[in-house]
Amino acid sequence: EVQLVESGGGLVQPGGSLRLSCAASGFTFSGYAMSWVRQAPGKGLEWVSGINSGGGTTDYADSVKGRFTISRDNAKNTLYLQMNSLKPEDTAVYYCAKSPWESGIDFDSWGQGTQVTVSS
Repeated sequence: EVQLVESGGGLVQPGGSLRLSCAASGFTFSGYAMSWVRQAPGKGLEWVSGINSGGGTTDYADSVKGRFTISRDNAKNTLYLQMNSLKPEDTAVYYCAKSPWESGIDFDSWGQGTQVTVSS
C-alpha cells in the first residue's frame, strides 16, 4: 500500500522559511516522479513543483520559482520542499503526490497534507 506522510508545516512570518518533508513507503520510491501540490483556503488545487524519479529534472510554478526548491533522497525514500521568502499567499495545505511515471505531473497517490500558514 502506497503511503505518503508529509511533515514540517507550521506558522511562519512573511519572509521566513520552512522545509517540508514527505516520507514515502509501499512502493519503489526511486522509480517515480513526485510533486508538491497545494490548496489555499477556498481555492482549488495548485501544482507547486515536480521532480523526476532520479532527481535530475525539476520544475516549478511561476508563483514559487526562485523561492522554493524541490529535492529528493531516494536512499531515504523522502521528498523535500525548501520554501524561502514565504508570502501570505503561500498559506495553504501542502500535499505530496506520486506520479505513475518516471516523469510528469499525473498523480495516482496523495498524502494527507501539512498546513503552512504565513502570517505576522
